[in-house]
Amino acid sequence: MKKLIQTIKNIFKIEELRTRIGYTLLLLLVYRLGSFIVLPGIDSALIANSDLAQNSSEGLMGLLNMFSGGAFGSASIFALGVMPYISASIVIQLLGVFVPYFRKLQMEGESGRRKMNQYTRYLTIAIICIQGPAYMATLHSQIPEAAFMAIHQLGWSSFWFNLVSTVILLGGTMFVMWLGERITDRGIGNGISLIIMVGIIARLPYALTAEVVSKFNGNGVGGPLLLIVELLILFFVFVAAIALVQAVRKIPVQYAKRVVGNKQFGGVRQYIPMKINAAGVMPIIFAQALMLFPMIFAKFEATQGFAAVMSNYTGFWYNAVFAILVVLFTYFYTAVTVNPTMMADDMRKNGGFIPGVKPGKKTAEFIDSVMSRVTLPGSIFLAMIAILPAFAMLCGVNNQFASFYGGTSLLILVGVVLDTLQQIESHLLMRHYDGLMKTGRLKGRSGM
Repeated sequence: MKKLIQTIKNIFKIEELRTRIGYTLLLLLVYRLGSFIVLPGIDSALIANSDLAQNSSEGLMGLLNMFSGGAFGSASIFALGVMPYISASIVIQLLGVFVPYFRKLQMEGESGRRKMNQYTRYLTIAIICIQGPAYMATLHSQIPEAAFMAIHQLGWSSFWFNLVSTVILLGGTMFVMWLGERITDRGIGNGISLIIMVGIIARLPYALTAEVVSKFNGNGVGGPLLLIVELLILFFVFVAAIALVQAVRKIPVQYAKRVVGNKQFGGVRQYIPMKINAAGVMPIIFAQALMLFPMIFAKFEATQGFAAVMSNYTGFWYNAVFAILVVLFTYFYTAVTVNPTMMADDMRKNGGFIPGVKPGKKTAEFIDSVMSRVTLPGSIFLAMIAILPAFAMLCGVNNQFASFYGGTSLLILVGVVLDTLQQIESHLLMRHYDGLMKTGRLKGRSGM
């Protein structure tokens, strides 16, 4: 405890770090306040008990509501959150693999990164122009018509109200993006990731309170003792998720010695950290999106039984298929994002080689084989984390609190916290203070 108090004091002794943390907290507060501002012309009192509020706790709408910190289910001006930006980022990242022009931009350094960021913003606007009207259509179908005061009391037509609301949603998302970029540039941590994390954490007090009330009122099986067991299991699940995020397989790389004038360069051994879970949370997000397709065919009588089976979130077949999809998407996304041939070429150009492996094609094949082997346990572990909420619900945990036992919520929380703590530790070590840990170094998702 004394060590922790001293570390906190050291953090606030550094003026730059103190300013960055304060700036970050201020912008996150602005984001949270904006999440409670309802779209103009809608009566917020009629939303609380509507179908929108009920349906925003599960499925795709539950995922969107989680990423927006509850703004999606309350018709907020930040209802779309950063999801359009995330979708655009994924598309641009995939284009960098399959399209030569974007692949060239990735290799141009800072100038190429700025161009790709600009394309991401343009694509974000295009996605909002599609998602905005779709969200307004969802509002019209899931909240009472009396809630639309601008239409029924002010005489606006539905077209103009939807158009103005879509523009407001566009402005809200762009403002959230701006907040994220400001946090990244002048704050601490990755701004977009922190905004998502704050939205997830905002749901935790409500979920925990509901779970505590259910156990102490006798509605839950086991009572207070079971609540303590649930919290202990949750702690160990977080520990396991941290191990998954930080686990790496180090490939040794030897660099040849070079003598330039009177100085010697190279001749040192370094490592390539091959992450066991290089795909992050993307396989779970892709698998969840794909698992929603059976719901599309539920209206056809011939497929109603199949849709019912695949819509049971705690059923065997749903979770079995979900786990298999997570494993497959982990391999797919790892293959897309990790390029062994490019890594081997860069290593050869810099005079590096893996001991016992020939440079060039053999090196690329070796890296690919190592990546394939370490991805298997990582994908299985990721699949287990993905289906853990279903087991939690079967054991009597309420749906909202069960989501913190695994899935995207858990991995995003762990990854973002580790990244932010890594940046804070870097500031401390740069000014010759002790790090956040007594021994060793803290590693984030992208840490060496």
